[in-house]
This record gives sequence, C-alpha cells and structure tokens, in this order.
Amino acid sequence: MSQPSTGPTESDTYLAVCGHTHLFPGARCRVTGLPDLQAFAADPWAVDLDLRFFDDVVAEVELRIEVPAGPVLTVPAYTTGAGTRIAGRRWLIREFVPTGDELELTIGSPA
Repeated sequence: MSQPSTGPTESDTYLAVCGHTHLFPGARCRVTGLPDLQAFAADPWAVDLDLRFFDDVVAEVELRIEVPAGPVLTVPAYTTGAGTRIAGRRWLIREFVPTGDELELTIGSPA
C-alpha cells in the first residue's frame, strides 16, 4: 500500500520502545506518534523508527513492507548497555495491535 495522504512523510521517524535489550520471536514493542493507528494496523506502510531498548540503547530501524513476506523490521548491529554485541537482523512482524495512543507490534521469526 502506498502511504495515505493523511499519513507521515518519508522523513518522519517514530519512537518505538522495547522492554528487552534485544529482539526475539514474541518480543513486543510499542510505537508512539503514528497517525491513524487503526489504518496502520490493518494495512501497514513503511516507516523509520528509533527503537529504544530496555537498557536505553537506541537503534535506527526500518519497517518496510516486502512482497511476499509482509512487514519486515530491519535492525542494524548494535551493542547493548552491558557491552554485548548484537548482530544486525531482519525480523518479520507477526502482529500490529492498537493500544490506546500506541501501536504494539509483535516480533515474529527472522526474515
């Protein structure tokens, strides 16, 4: 789907918060600031995210829609607050659920 006319511009970056120091299948992240959460959950579009992990490390990630895979989150390599090096990885997104004024996404398997 192309971005809706009421949606973000290419340059918009949104904050996503994860309650862990790394991603894994089943991990959940909450995205703030997205316009029209219901529309995004039903038919997501590409966005850039600043993903803040539990240890306050922030990674610049991309959420893209790939055919036929669907929503894919690309996370570059980073180092946790404790010094553990985490390799870059691409993750399928299993689910998007609007919760109040945030969008919760659930990490699926590696892409």
